[in-house]
Amino acid sequence: MTFFRALGFTPALLLVAAPAALAQIATADLHTITTAVPILTLSPDARGASLGDAGVATSPDANAAFYNPGKLGFVDYKYAFSPSYSPWLRQITDDMSLSYLSGYGKVGTRGAFAASLLYFNLGQIDYRTGNNLPAGEFNPKEYAVTASYGQKLGESFGVGVTARYVRSNLIGNVQGSDAQAGNSFAADLGAYYTKDATLGAGIYNFAFGLAISNIGNKMVYQSPVTASFLPTTLRLGTAITREIDSFNKITFAFDATKLLVPSPYYEDPLPATATAQEKQDQINRVNQTNTERQSQGIVGGIFNSFSDAPGGFHGELQEIDLHAGAEYWYNNIIAARVGYFYENPHVGARQYLSFGLGARLSVFGVDGTYLVPNSQANPLANTIRVSLHFNLNKLSDAFDEKGAGGTQGTLPN
Repeated sequence: MTFFRALGFTPALLLVAAPAALAQIATADLHTITTAVPILTLSPDARGASLGDAGVATSPDANAAFYNPGKLGFVDYKYAFSPSYSPWLRQITDDMSLSYLSGYGKVGTRGAFAASLLYFNLGQIDYRTGNNLPAGEFNPKEYAVTASYGQKLGESFGVGVTARYVRSNLIGNVQGSDAQAGNSFAADLGAYYTKDATLGAGIYNFAFGLAISNIGNKMVYQSPVTASFLPTTLRLGTAITREIDSFNKITFAFDATKLLVPSPYYEDPLPATATAQEKQDQINRVNQTNTERQSQGIVGGIFNSFSDAPGGFHGELQEIDLHAGAEYWYNNIIAARVGYFYENPHVGARQYLSFGLGARLSVFGVDGTYLVPNSQANPLANTIRVSLHFNLNKLSDAFDEKGAGGTQGTLPN
């Protein structure tokens, strides 16, 4: 294993060791919440990424189900699909990436099915023994396969559900290791509301979204005792669109997200005058509490996540991530986007600005985004990410959803 490959693989190893690591940390001011397969929380498409990862209430497109399956009943085209590609740690290595393929097909006048594949490739790893002899190769990877359905329950309100299979294979068959690939099944639930309104001389669209994603069984990498929670996430947001005139419109999107998993427990360090026994008692107490929290069931972890943060209610607020973005369209052809993601410094300190451009022409579209982080440690720092769109409106030219001639939908997504 070369130095650079080892550096790139280190985050994967930490994911496996996270439960054990939490049990060993006693007095550190540790607020960062650790879960299995954190890649499931990252926007895989360029449009959502350029809006600061906001997307629960933005207009639906081929990637809608990732953010909120409740949007699927409002899609504009009969069929659409979108491949996306994000290089990973590109300044260190060239064989790590996140790929995503998503698409939908509309059913009747109010529903749509969607499916997606997310594939996280962590590159090739060359193992070495303690004597620096070759010990085989391995390509760690994670992937998730999903199927979704969304249904309009009225002209303005829709709901949806997603079923997901997740596999995480980070170590492989390393000699002397009891690590194994993790497997999990999860579900997402979503609701979406959209309403057009005229205020004064302005034409607006107000949209609201709510989704809970990755509700599923724990990921077992070593044994059930050290199983890790999936990143169950609550996402709540809004998007407000203003049609400036027949050629120009702008959307402002805002999401708030919170992990619905146990927070790590910690205590402030004891004074220097504390005895060795008092310090050991504190270590034992913290270890025991963290073990109890990690051993909770899925439902218990979700409900207790609203009240177990260090610092009480203030700590719970610190665990909420904020996503904000603006999207401008000219003549439904050219788009410009900007976004910002904020995570509290006590919880992880991820903060970054994102910029993006997009274009739609007939059935084809393309989006790109560029991320500028507050720290070069971000694996997507200074990386161009790309999504393609194929809105196959032409397939419905010969019929509409009632079987008569006509087309459905002309607005780009």
